[in-house]
Amino acid sequence: MTEPHARSWKIHIRKDNLKFSAAHMTVFPDGSKEALHGHNYQVELEVELAEPALAQMLSYEAFKRALRAVCEVWDEKVLIASDNPWLEILPGAEDEYAFRLCGRRYVLPVDEVAVLEVDNITVENLARVCFDRFWQGLTRDRTVPWRERIVAVSLRVDESRGQGATYSVRLGS
Repeated sequence: MTEPHARSWKIHIRKDNLKFSAAHMTVFPDGSKEALHGHNYQVELEVELAEPALAQMLSYEAFKRALRAVCEVWDEKVLIASDNPWLEILPGAEDEYAFRLCGRRYVLPVDEVAVLEVDNITVENLARVCFDRFWQGLTRDRTVPWRERIVAVSLRVDESRGQGATYSVRLGS
């Protein structure tokens, strides 16, 4: 047997508590939209490691903690895309989030809304924003050389069983 040239190890994290329940409205290119509805989103992580040796070992708990933090912020919220061209923010009371989306007016309690800097609330955008926030939370601990130990990360968000999107990042030197 010849010696392998490239080797990698992947860890997978999918736990029942890595989820969030949220409502949204996807907008279509013609300015129409779905009705307000919700999903029980499930989040899954795959991390490719440079080396699984003891000296390079990473705790699964650090990954789970960073993912849970993102899920908690979005759980039981209405997700709004701040960069959507059909979104108009309306004046309202201090404790209200008033807006018009695709010509329909909505008023929600401000503490039940999570505004995301995306152009649309789709599972593809949720996977990317979830990854960005996860990575920011994970790498706050500057004592761990994350970039030296992690080769690639894929974060998947499923909006229903068997339907979702994955956002992947390969880390360079």
